[in-house]
Parts: sequence; C-alpha cells; structure tokens
Amino acid sequence: MSSPDFDADVVILGAGSAGYACALRAAGLGLSVTLIEAEKVGGTCLHRGCVPTKALLHAAEAADTIRAAPKLGVHATLEGIDIVEVNSFAGKVVNQLHRGLTGLLKARGVNTITGFGTLLDAHTVQVGTETHTAQHIVLATGARPALPPGIEIAGHVISSDQALGMEWIPRTAVILGGGVIGVEFASLWRSLGAQVAVIEATPRLLCYEDEATSKAIERALKRRGINIKTNTQLTAVTEDETGVHVAQSDGETLDTDILLVAVGRVPNTEGLGLREVGVDVQGGYVIVDGQCRTGIGDIWAIGDIVRGPQLAHRGFAHGVAVAERIAGQTPPPLVDANIPRVVYSDPEVASVGLTEEAAVRAYGAERIATETQTLGGNARSLVLGTSGMVKTVRLVDGPVLGIHLVGARVGELVGEARLIVEWEALPDDVAPLIHAHPTQGEVIGEALLALAGKPLHTHG
Repeated sequence: MSSPDFDADVVILGAGSAGYACALRAAGLGLSVTLIEAEKVGGTCLHRGCVPTKALLHAAEAADTIRAAPKLGVHATLEGIDIVEVNSFAGKVVNQLHRGLTGLLKARGVNTITGFGTLLDAHTVQVGTETHTAQHIVLATGARPALPPGIEIAGHVISSDQALGMEWIPRTAVILGGGVIGVEFASLWRSLGAQVAVIEATPRLLCYEDEATSKAIERALKRRGINIKTNTQLTAVTEDETGVHVAQSDGETLDTDILLVAVGRVPNTEGLGLREVGVDVQGGYVIVDGQCRTGIGDIWAIGDIVRGPQLAHRGFAHGVAVAERIAGQTPPPLVDANIPRVVYSDPEVASVGLTEEAAVRAYGAERIATETQTLGGNARSLVLGTSGMVKTVRLVDGPVLGIHLVGARVGELVGEARLIVEWEALPDDVAPLIHAHPTQGEVIGEALLALAGKPLHTHG
C-alpha cells in the first residue's frame, strides 16, 4: 500500500516493454502503481518494432517457402503478395497482444493514464493539469529512430516507423545502416521482391557481433542478391519525381524508390524535466548505477534510456528487477553481455556472451579458444535448406564465454546458449548433454564436444 503522503508507491513514465513489465511485477508484489503512457501501452516493441516486423518477416518467409517448394517436389507457385493484407495480418497480431496487455494491467490493478508526463520533483509527475505522486518514480520512456545530420524523414525518405505502415512494396530500396533494423528490412523487402542495397559506414554488417558472424550473414545476404556496401558513407540525398537519389562516399549514386534510414535509435529523454530535478543525462542517456538508480531520491531508469543494448527483453529484465528492489528484494544485477540477441533475417543471427574480439581484449589471446561448426553436416539444417554456423568462445582454462549462431531458426537455440554462458559452464560439463536427433540444437552439442576436445562428427 502507498504511503499516506503519496498517491501511489510507484509512478512509471512509459508503458513499453520496460515500463509495463515493471508495473506488472510491482503490482504482483502488492505495490500500488500508476503507469503513464503518451500513446498506447506496449510501446515501440509492440506497435512499431519487434512484433509487427516479425509478423511481416513471417509473411516474407511464407513467400520464400512457396518459391522454394518445387525443389522439394511440391508444385506450387506464388501468385502475388498483397501488402495490405500482409499488414492486416500483422495488425491483428498487434491488436490481440495489445488487448491482452491492457486487460492484464487492469486485472493487476495498475492505474493506467494516457498522457505525457513531466517530473516536477523527485516524487511528483505532471500530466496535463493533473499531478501524480509516488515514493518511487521509474523512467521508462524508450527510444526513437535516430537521424543523421542533414537528413529529414519526408516523402520517400523514411524511418522504420513509416516502413511498417507502407501499403506498397518498393521496386528498389536503399537502406542506410547495417544494424539489426537495416538487416531485417533488407531481408524482408528482398523476400517481397524488391532489389535492395545496404549502405554501412563501418567495415561490416552487425558490427557489434563476432566478426565471423558478420561475415557469414553478409555472404548469405549477398547470395540472396542484396547489394552490401560497407566502409561507405552517405554524402547527399535528393528526391524528385523519379525517386530518391543517394550519393555515397565512393562517388556512386544509387537511384531508388525508398531510402530507409536505419542508423540506430536515440533515447526519449527530452522534455521530461530530468535535468531540472537533478537527474544526470549524458548523450541523451540517463546515467544509473548497477541497480538502475539515478542517485536522485527514489528515481530509477530502465530500458532503452539506459546506455546498453536496446532490446525489449533487456527492458523486461530491468523492469522486473527494479520492481523487486522497490519491494525490498535483492535480485542479481543484469550483465548486458549475457543478454541474448537475435536478428530475424533470413538467415537468422543469434548470439549471447562475448565475441572472440571482446574475449581477447578482456583476457588476452593466449587464454582464448574457439570452435566453429558449420550447419552443413546437420541433418535438420539440410532438410530446412539453410546454411550457417555456430561459433563458441571459451577460456582455455575456464568456462564458455560466448556462443554465436547463423542459420534459419537459430533464434530458437539461443535460450540453451544463454544458459551455458550465464552459468559459466565448462565445456566438459555441458558436452555430454544429449540433443534430440535430428534437430538444429545438435550443432551446439557438436561445437561443445569439439571445444572439450571430444569431436564426434568433425575431424579432431
């Protein structure tokens, strides 16, 4: 129950993944909660990110499956793609989840308020003409698409927000940025029939992933006919009645129907009154300690506004942990490196833990051992028609530090990988674990056997 001095125990600003998870857990622990959201509960992930993009990617996978069907002896042809109906399918998934979340918040007794909240002090939030007070305030306002200097979202220059609402399939598309969003939309639009080019300023796609992983996904996308341009910067963008013209640092100009700007996301921390109440904000991010405390009264910050991987499940974990700390519990700190990552392209990329490069920086090259297995000898992968790899990274005298995968459906394998890394398992401990045959999970078992010096289906 809330103190008589406050309206509630907790006021949460933002009802995205981090905010609503915090609200649900706090309410489950008996705390009174006010949840403030400027738009719809569920935030970017549910309405303009994770969920609708995966629904569209599933439709794209269906189109690719039909195209490949004759190779399997199944005589089927793709008659066409109705993007309006595809969007309708994605919308139904989003709406169902939104209704469920709204009902769950109501059932837990969370007081949900629609409006933009601003901090007046360490215990008070103003929404319109009303104020709401609480012992604890949790900041969970999420992030939005970043824009490079000199580029505006207008016409056929779009961000992922506009891309998800398109009711036509571009004939050609240029994507600025080779991170998660760029790679997923490149895969999506290629499956829907577009000619796609990706411009990335760094030396490789998914530059935060293990180098072997980045190279594998780049090769796979090139085999699909996607034009990948790394070490390349955009120098100018113009639009006329013939399309968008994208000038690049190599002197080439790409003419396209659509330019998708996908250079990352920036935190939503402006206009919240954070600096006015003393909250430390640097580069747009709220500065917190290892427990998500801002150091100003009982103000906490979680999710994408805290520097680190901008992942919905990281937000969930932040929200749950902060709710438990407010309730007097002591959950363990979250280790960002051990948060699983998945890119839902074709093929998928999944990883957890340290890359080889990060492990070498942390421990020295002489203490690091790696093992790479291809999917070429995995029966289930051959049936699925996918290629790819799994790479494991370990200390030569210690545990598995990282597992990195490329291939169809490998996102479903990252849960096991996360357990191995999070529990600091020794290869000898987990190599004997039995995987069902034939499954793709066997490739993790094969890699661990090799890492433990006991290769089975590979040369020792």
